[in-house]
Amino acid sequence: MDPLRTLWETFFDWESMREALPEMLTVGLPNTLILAVTAALLGSALGIVLAVAGISRTRWLRWPARVWTDVFRGLPAAATILLIGVGLAPLGMQVWGPNPYPLGILALSLIASAYIGEIFRSGIQSVEATQLEAARALGFTWGEAMRRVIIPQGIRRILPAWVNQLIALIKDSSLVYFLGLLASQRELFRIGQDYAANTGNQSALLLAGLFYLALTVPLTHVVNWIDRRLRHGRPATGDDPDDLDLALPGAAGGNQR
Repeated sequence: MDPLRTLWETFFDWESMREALPEMLTVGLPNTLILAVTAALLGSALGIVLAVAGISRTRWLRWPARVWTDVFRGLPAAATILLIGVGLAPLGMQVWGPNPYPLGILALSLIASAYIGEIFRSGIQSVEATQLEAARALGFTWGEAMRRVIIPQGIRRILPAWVNQLIALIKDSSLVYFLGLLASQRELFRIGQDYAANTGNQSALLLAGLFYLALTVPLTHVVNWIDRRLRHGRPATGDDPDDLDLALPGAAGGNQR
């Protein structure tokens, strides 16, 4: 048999893709977005706490935040998901029954909190020290100054990096299948893998990959657009040489984990 034909039939069987497409749209895509967006929101809330604790003058806040960050950034995502999903399964059985979905969200949230906490910390520390001094001179306490002056400015500066973390979570959500999700809880990768295993054809798995690209590539361009707007305060028109440089491929940031 022609090797090229074999390769084409293995990855581009349109009938296999057509068969898997409805379930990917109705089950896989919503579950992938739920896992990623929920983990990003919970991870952001916890990340802000870690960031503030990490720059605190109190070592009893600063050290635990550093240990938390080092642990969850140092462990592979798959190991964290398995440790949380399997280790806390007995507790989960007592709280919500035999449903691993919340534990998958919890594991992704803990992973995200470590990375987002560092993102927030760098954003907060990038704000000029004079901003804090001015707020204190106006009578704000340290906590009020952080909450009303420093943190809002820091968050604005880290939006591109935060969107990058959302992209990473969309991809990491594929690892939650380790926990043995129910059929109605499967995300894009798991559905593609199941169809590939049942048919012996990789086209459905390739389709899942295309879904991930359709989600992450536009977000990557959103990162670049946000970064340009934050640095220039206006859209790139092409009239300014700096705008032309930014328009070149790869000129704007958006490095992903």
